[in-house]
Amino acid sequence: MASGPYATEKDFVDQFVEGMVYPNAAMTLYAVIDKTCPTSKEDKDGSLAGMLCYSNSSVANLSTEISFVITLPSFQGSHVASNAVGLLLQYALNPPEKYGLGLRRVQWQTSSVNATSIRLAEKMGFRREGLLRWDRVFHGGKAKGKAGNDREDPRGGNGEHLGRDTAIFSLCWDDWEQGGGEKVQAITDRRQST
Repeated sequence: MASGPYATEKDFVDQFVEGMVYPNAAMTLYAVIDKTCPTSKEDKDGSLAGMLCYSNSSVANLSTEISFVITLPSFQGSHVASNAVGLLLQYALNPPEKYGLGLRRVQWQTSSVNATSIRLAEKMGFRREGLLRWDRVFHGGKAKGKAGNDREDPRGGNGEHLGRDTAIFSLCWDDWEQGGGEKVQAITDRRQST
């Protein structure tokens, strides 16, 4: 995640939810609830398992990006991330007659060293389109525990700010219609049948 980490829940809400998501009409934040878990006093519908967003959404270009995919530690390695991403893909790429938005393109961006994110994108049928070298700066990234691009800043610096290379992936409507939709459905059905 480009922002964070956050010291408290209040910092997360103030800085990310209210400071970044709410004011941005091109972003929609979703909570991920695992309904296979028992309910509790706090979670009557299941267990909070993570979050993810549509971001950089464009009505004019019929496109969006799936971003800020966060899976809470006790759900990592489970069905949660793939099912949540699958639901967002189905909603984005299915045509309106199948209760979707009928978009043409869904994008995925991640740090080039985030192997978990890259594996998930590829598993869900996204195609790698390229690499944006030195795309971002993690200001104070070293102290925040961020992973940079493992290259030294060619202009020197104090080593506190890290560079990020961004891997770009996409899943487009033609990929979806030519088997991508069935692949995602099979992945999400896998959990429902167990």
